[in-house]
Amino acid sequence: MSTPTLAVQFRDHAQQMRGLYRFLLTHLADDWESGGVVREICRDWEAAPAESLVQLRLLARLQRLVLTRRARELGSYYPNLGGSADYRNSWPAFRTVLAEHVQELRDALQVVPQTNEVGRATALLVGIFDAVRRSGLDRIRLLEPGASAGLNLLVDHFRIGRDTPTGWASGPADSPLRLERAVIGAVQPVDYTIVSRRGCDLAPVDPTTEEGRLTLTSFVWPDDLERHERLKAALQVAAHHPVTVDRSTASEWLDARLSEDAGHRVLTVVWNSVTAQYWPPDEQDRVHDILSAAAGRVPLAQVSMEHVSSEEHQGAQLTVAVSVGSGDPGTFEPVRVATVADHGVPVNVLP
Repeated sequence: MSTPTLAVQFRDHAQQMRGLYRFLLTHLADDWESGGVVREICRDWEAAPAESLVQLRLLARLQRLVLTRRARELGSYYPNLGGSADYRNSWPAFRTVLAEHVQELRDALQVVPQTNEVGRATALLVGIFDAVRRSGLDRIRLLEPGASAGLNLLVDHFRIGRDTPTGWASGPADSPLRLERAVIGAVQPVDYTIVSRRGCDLAPVDPTTEEGRLTLTSFVWPDDLERHERLKAALQVAAHHPVTVDRSTASEWLDARLSEDAGHRVLTVVWNSVTAQYWPPDEQDRVHDILSAAAGRVPLAQVSMEHVSSEEHQGAQLTVAVSVGSGDPGTFEPVRVATVADHGVPVNVLP
């Protein structure tokens, strides 16, 4: 089967969006087909598979121009910047900006999408509750391959849940980031302590720098104001609680980390969210083998939020596998705990 043209990929993605980005993707597709400036910007990507998400790379760099005030004339169309102008007549202005920044936009297509959705911390927390309850261990070493900026590693610094007499809540009451009503269904909260945390990524983002914050912000859709607010709040937390994200492949990094001593009665939790699907098949196999081998040696849990290809329209699946290091890695099997929206909320806990 041949790879869909970029115009087809742009239009397919437009159907998942609304507002400004749906409008822009449709016009970007038209311009590509007519041999316009978009064809020039994307000329090295015409055979790119859909999972490369060329459209998101282009839209992010375009938003970056607006965020850095080098395309001031477009700011009125971006709701996250307070813009409320009618975008339906904006294509000539956008096309002019594209033509003025061809080389910069071409170069920016090398930057892979980096959203680091902190709403997914809710899924991680539900998975931690399950892993702690099943293992009987409440001290956690948290590891995240594909961590991007590592924001979800700060899950215990976020306020998640509802502060009501009949509800539950976890995390500091004064946290800048509050994920309320983010879980649908029954949850059994437990106490836990993260004793260490670390992540890896092929292209780590440092959220304590202006460059890092700009990169993360540029990949959030401009009309999704809740996601922008969540990111701003998480960046405040990260400024006070920086985490280490190493530059590495998942398999090499996990092999090294899982060879280290986690400490007495510490449960190692390996957390991955919407990242394993982008690993090559041989990398997926290596990660699986490394985790299976480690599960026979040390207390280990894998909390995974990933799409199942046959059920992609139903959201991601949250699964938890737990082993107490009994020497039998065969017991390390994932159990489906919940379904999760792409951006992490809500988490629908299974009965």
